[in-house]
Amino acid sequence: MVTLKYLLQQSTGAPGYPTVDVGDIVNRGQCIAEPSGLGCKIHASATGTVKSITDQFIEIEADNLDNKEYLPIKDCETIADYAFEAGIVGAGGAGFPTHIKLQTQLDEGYVIANAAECEPVLSHNIDFIEEDACLLVKGLQYAMESTNAQHGLIAIKKKYKQAVSSIMKSLKGIEHIEIKWLPDSYPSGDERVVVRELLGVSLAPGELPSKANAVVCNVETLKNLALAVEQKKPVIDKDITIGGRVRDAQEGQVFKNVPIGLPHSFLINACGGYLEPYGEIVSGGPFTGFSVTEEDPITKTSGGLLVAMPFPSEKRKVGLIACECGAQEERLREIADGMGAEIIAETRCKRMVDINGRYRCDKPGQCPGQTEKVLYLKRQGAETIITGTCED
Repeated sequence: MVTLKYLLQQSTGAPGYPTVDVGDIVNRGQCIAEPSGLGCKIHASATGTVKSITDQFIEIEADNLDNKEYLPIKDCETIADYAFEAGIVGAGGAGFPTHIKLQTQLDEGYVIANAAECEPVLSHNIDFIEEDACLLVKGLQYAMESTNAQHGLIAIKKKYKQAVSSIMKSLKGIEHIEIKWLPDSYPSGDERVVVRELLGVSLAPGELPSKANAVVCNVETLKNLALAVEQKKPVIDKDITIGGRVRDAQEGQVFKNVPIGLPHSFLINACGGYLEPYGEIVSGGPFTGFSVTEEDPITKTSGGLLVAMPFPSEKRKVGLIACECGAQEERLREIADGMGAEIIAETRCKRMVDINGRYRCDKPGQCPGQTEKVLYLKRQGAETIITGTCED
């Protein structure tokens, strides 16, 4: 038996509250937590018994991970309602509840399918498109219908030739949806970059795509929307890329329809285990991922699971340059601590601006160069620098 752990906060907003009790037998697809305010429903991804409940998670001892049947969500009147009942959130990492986006009205506007997949190693979105672009197109059509958008755009890089070919075949006979190209650079998947490149509108930090009469959805989010409307399937599975210091996935291996709540160790073992030596486990991509443990669970926003090399030892005094597109202060400190480094000073890229207490980049993907910041850190006594920026 495998114990699955469901975090009660898997989206933007507040944590959900459990609707089951310890000892309850639950079925795959059953709702086990409801949102409290802004948030999402959480459903069991396997049939089993509720083992424990805390204010942070629900644990279920699963009977059988091979059973793919599920309890369907109820019939709904609107597409946004289907998204709510299915617990759909932004699957690309942001985790914003999709039913809120789908209530936006975009007369003459755009729904954009974000297929950038610009983080290195990650490939599960493109793999899905190559295999079933029709499902992506259906999800995009439902999002357009819900928002009353007149145009559908699929934002993708030209280098993904097989995925582009699959999309083109799926678009035959379909009007008002077209492919648009993104630059092959990081962070082309940032939604403000997507809007700028496709619509020619530069959003200020903190401004939403709705300011440009658009809604942007990750391709897996649209996949989940199509499954919710057509098959009444809740979000209980996740596509994910495993890579790094694991035996059978050094260049990246895609796992589709992984049960949410599964511990990271399960997937690492499925790839043959660790390659020695290895260091931290990162959830997400190399740029914006964060450190996790092997017993932490897959969530609705999980995308990559990367096993890194051990941190090198660093005895010099370190300065940090934070960047929204690469890594902000918390992650840089985490890396410095892993290296055993002494942090002597910190600063931010000069494009970073304070928006309601959160620092955001005012022009993502357009690095201004860091000479000024490097000289500042040097004056503070830094002998070397740790940073993550959007361009070389």
